[in-house]
Amino acid sequence: MTSPLIAILDDEPEIRSILQTALEEAGFRSRAFGRATEFEAALSGMTPDLCLLDLSLPDRDGLTLVHRLATEKGAAVIIISGRAQVQDRITGLELGADDYIIKPFDPAEVLARIRARLRRDRPAPDTAGQARFAGWTAHFDRFVLEDSEGAETPFSHAESEVLRLFLERPKRLISRALMQEVLGGGAGEAFDRAMDVRISRLRTKLREDPKNPRLIKTIYGAGYIFLGDVDWG
Repeated sequence: MTSPLIAILDDEPEIRSILQTALEEAGFRSRAFGRATEFEAALSGMTPDLCLLDLSLPDRDGLTLVHRLATEKGAAVIIISGRAQVQDRITGLELGADDYIIKPFDPAEVLARIRARLRRDRPAPDTAGQARFAGWTAHFDRFVLEDSEGAETPFSHAESEVLRLFLERPKRLISRALMQEVLGGGAGEAFDRAMDVRISRLRTKLREDPKNPRLIKTIYGAGYIFLGDVDWG
């Protein structure tokens, strides 16, 4: 089996070297880039399993690139940044990043986060492919929602994780603690805010009434519950 490909985008040569060495010693393939334009050009000929992305780039706003990777490419994204403010972490996660690591970092921690992310990306045997519910079909291989008339709406990699969590546990309470355990990606205010945004976006894409959603219900003080019947396969 081919080892996972990890793309690195960071303008600091030393950081790129540290990450590539750690990844290759751990058995991963890697490609490293110092500029966003080089990275974006390479995307036409490669499909990374995960992207390690710095926010402070000389030729592009890293947050814009996070959003593009998450919504257009369906890529898993881990931000590695020197920006330690809570608002930066919240914004990165809201735009579709799966995790956020603050520089300086321990390469062992980065490897652990990558392994955890890739494990979560492996579909369970009974939930591979697509799920049908309430007139919708979620295509997790293509990151799109298809309505009953065949119209498609894309969703991000991060949104797909939240949707899969609900669809794998219909009519069961999904607590914040369970979301943190299954999805990872930090904790505290940044995690809670990111989950709220992702759920709000999913409701919009499912054309839910924001005042009275019929599928994804908020159980105040406890979590969420998905009320639809789900057929996988």
